[in-house]
Amino acid sequence: MTKTNMVPVPSLGIIPERDVNRMPILDIHHLGIDFGGLHAVEDFNLVIGRTEIAGLIGPNGAGKTTVFNLLTNVYTPSRGVILLDGVDIRGKKTWQLNEMGIARTFQNIRLFNKLTVEDNVKVGLHNICRYSTLEGVLRLPRYWKMEKEAHEKAMELLSIFDMQHMANYVAGSLPYGAQRRLEIVRALATNPKLLLLDEPAAGMNPSETAELMQNIRKIRDDFQIAIMLIEHDMNLVMGICEGIAVLNYGKIIAKGTPDQIKADPVVIEAYLGRQGEESLHAEG
Repeated sequence: MTKTNMVPVPSLGIIPERDVNRMPILDIHHLGIDFGGLHAVEDFNLVIGRTEIAGLIGPNGAGKTTVFNLLTNVYTPSRGVILLDGVDIRGKKTWQLNEMGIARTFQNIRLFNKLTVEDNVKVGLHNICRYSTLEGVLRLPRYWKMEKEAHEKAMELLSIFDMQHMANYVAGSLPYGAQRRLEIVRALATNPKLLLLDEPAAGMNPSETAELMQNIRKIRDDFQIAIMLIEHDMNLVMGICEGIAVLNYGKIIAKGTPDQIKADPVVIEAYLGRQGEESLHAEG
């Protein structure tokens, strides 16, 4: 993995040096949410550069998916500010946030299982392929033009994971790993600025995980977007992420580069425990 120089920014975070003269795509200040008397997430601060691959790690129940739900307004924050491309997203609907540039996948796959692979991708193209109900019902020229463009775009996106030959397969019939990849493709179809991946390597074998790492880098490079992922596979996290935040009991206990995180005794003790030090360094 090529080392990325990470530099400090005014928000008390770090971003890749290549992004330093551009507004961060995500800037989070003192984010928190309470469920009854439980502080599920507390004083969460994070900044992500415009083309950064960032990781959010921590033990089960640490609050990682809750953070993703806050970023997509599945949950309404109890406090704090979330700036997407400099715009405060508080009060926005989930679909509005998608149009503003946030797309995500889920820990539990959420595909339209009875639709074809291509149609699942086309669902994600709603932000760019639009025609009126009348044009659709009457099959007017604009409808056919948009449908042709949607087909071409869907096949282009599927080719990222070499899945174009599966376009007519029923999504629910795909192997688990292929369904994971399809969900990423559908998210990309919405033309995001920030792609949130919730455990993208779950259920994948080592070969599939290695291929996924290559494709995440390709997505970042080709689309010039930021990617933030939650993942338990330390080989993937340490091999691909440039900045990593470690969450424990709803609070960030460490932020830094992979080398800094691997060497942090607080992370080793609180996140992995003493017996987990070996797995944290597993990738080399």
